[in-house]
Amino acid sequence: MNTHSDNKYLIACHQCDALFDKPELKQGQSAKCTRCGCTLAERKVDSIERSYNWSLAGILLLMPAILLPIMGVTLAGQYHHASLFDCILVLIDRGFFMIAVLVFLFAIAVPVVRLFGAFYLTYSFKFNKLKPSLLYFFRAFHHLDNWAMLNVFMLGIVVSMYKLIDDTEVSVNMGLLAFILLLISSTMAIAALDHDYIWQELEAEFAD
Repeated sequence: MNTHSDNKYLIACHQCDALFDKPELKQGQSAKCTRCGCTLAERKVDSIERSYNWSLAGILLLMPAILLPIMGVTLAGQYHHASLFDCILVLIDRGFFMIAVLVFLFAIAVPVVRLFGAFYLTYSFKFNKLKPSLLYFFRAFHHLDNWAMLNVFMLGIVVSMYKLIDDTEVSVNMGLLAFILLLISSTMAIAALDHDYIWQELEAEFAD
């Protein structure tokens, strides 16, 4: 008996490791583990279309979120505002090179790569431009989930505003709105992506 071939059609529960035959699901359907009730697999509705639209929206919001002022501070009659890009330049100017690099990586570089990655994947499926390289690209794409830190940077902005509000006059600028919308778009683009469906289609098309 070919064990590798048989295991190809089994699925393991993420919680209790029980093995089941891989279910054939339609859009909107999900399969539950009979032992612990955990969701084994699900087919998201219009996954490619929704992820494509969210990732496109996020890409359009990138430049405003990075370059527009996030918030303004009025202190002693002087008004100052800063964008996300300005924050990185200030950190470099003051010698905090490592922090500047981390902010650039986690607040700009990784979100940009994730958004363009989701857009590229969904664009390829939406317009039927599948290539063998997509299989390797999607494998690498999974690793970016562990490096998404936009929400942490957003929390830092909120904490900073809370600390400044008693001593200064703080104003919210368009950059913060663009950044919040970017965070929502990035999160929704990844959440809407049906990873199981993409794996299934790519492996059926290109795997040996």
